[in-house]
Amino acid sequence: MASSAMLVTTAALDWVSAAFDAPLARAVVFGIHIDGHLVVELLLIAVILFQLSRKSYKPPKKPLTEKEIDDLCEEWVPEPLCPPISEEKQFHTPTLESAAAPHTIVDGKEVVNFASANYLGLIGHEKIIDSCIGSLEKYGVGSCGPRAFYGTIDVHLDCEKKIANFLGTPDSILYSYGISTIFSVIPAFCKKGDIIVADEGVHWGIQNGLYLSRSTVVYFKHNDMASLESTLEKLTRGNKRAEKLRRYIVVEAVYQNSGQVAPLDEIIRLKEKYRFRVILDENHSFGVLGNSGRGLAEYYGVPIEKIDIITAGMGNALATDGGFCTGSVRVVDHQRLSSSGYVFSASLPPYLATAAISAVDYLEENPSILATLKNNIALLRKGLSDVVGLEVSSSPQSPIVFLKLKKSRGSQDKDLQVLEKIVSRALHEDSVFLVTSKRSTLDKCRLPVGIRIFVSAGHSESDILKAVDSLKRVAALELE
Repeated sequence: MASSAMLVTTAALDWVSAAFDAPLARAVVFGIHIDGHLVVELLLIAVILFQLSRKSYKPPKKPLTEKEIDDLCEEWVPEPLCPPISEEKQFHTPTLESAAAPHTIVDGKEVVNFASANYLGLIGHEKIIDSCIGSLEKYGVGSCGPRAFYGTIDVHLDCEKKIANFLGTPDSILYSYGISTIFSVIPAFCKKGDIIVADEGVHWGIQNGLYLSRSTVVYFKHNDMASLESTLEKLTRGNKRAEKLRRYIVVEAVYQNSGQVAPLDEIIRLKEKYRFRVILDENHSFGVLGNSGRGLAEYYGVPIEKIDIITAGMGNALATDGGFCTGSVRVVDHQRLSSSGYVFSASLPPYLATAAISAVDYLEENPSILATLKNNIALLRKGLSDVVGLEVSSSPQSPIVFLKLKKSRGSQDKDLQVLEKIVSRALHEDSVFLVTSKRSTLDKCRLPVGIRIFVSAGHSESDILKAVDSLKRVAALELE
């Protein structure tokens, strides 16, 4: 059997050799020598083209039976809309059952509230409530339209004028939502190709505004003026192209992620030296810093016109909602046509604008409330100066007293787990309501996490001492 196969193979090879040696294999057509290899290659090309031109074969479809469809449906597992949450990242959010005043009800229990940025203690204030009731009776609840489309109500204009007069600026503009103020303002002025120098510790609202602007963003070390000057120097030295670009410095007055106060006098000096514009977010300084609560410019004695753009939310010191931007008439008018949060959002409910006016009136009439707030901050900082394993890292004048671990556990997640245990025990064992500086996965801030303590003028001395005693006790148990 093997010998016959060998004979057949030998005969086939002889035939192929004879074919290549045939006269046709050496023919000359139109002056071109055609050998056997060329003939085979042309045949292969013809076969390939034929196969490519054929319609692909598809077996006839056989419809599935109902049982097969049911089986497939039972076996199908949809892809999750979001990744699974690990056990250590799952937490129970405390639920407030009354106003977020210095004393509130959380999960059915009265607690001392250090988790709300109610700096002036105006939540639930009789004057604010009465003004809201009058506004509700006159205007109803909502405006049902953006400012440029029949959503402008007279109290909006009154509120804008009130804020501008209070701060000493030519004009101001209201926004419907506090955090949308800054991430609408930044893209309204900063465009692709512009340069923005921002502090690495800015909160998520500013980060989002920087992203939406599509500008070139360069970060400097947190609240470090040497780093800021070095960054400005590198960007401008010998760079003629940079001279023709719009350039901004973006900072917070009081940093939400650290409680640090920005040195405005140094920032203005560098701004003028390197010819940048300044965008200042005063979420946690408006109504708090300065002799009359007019913010960081008053605190440092810097003329407010030296700051190009100022933004702030009204949900903290003013105990209402929404936000505002203030500055020159050109700055404000530009936003009325170009700021997405203003143009496309329904306008601020009129009763909230009325509440903001009443809150500013109250602050002007009762400046002593700021002294009470400062005394409470100083008392709390003094009491927390020797807590086991924790240290105060915020500025002395900041209404956010920020506690961070003296020794990190090696990662932000591990640090946060320890801090969450401390605030949980303080709430459940001592009825002291505190919060950590937990951040979403969207937040790119890399500053150390900590415990944020929001101090209010409405806190009594006994409230402050209760929080101090609770933190000292729980920290000693968890960190020793």
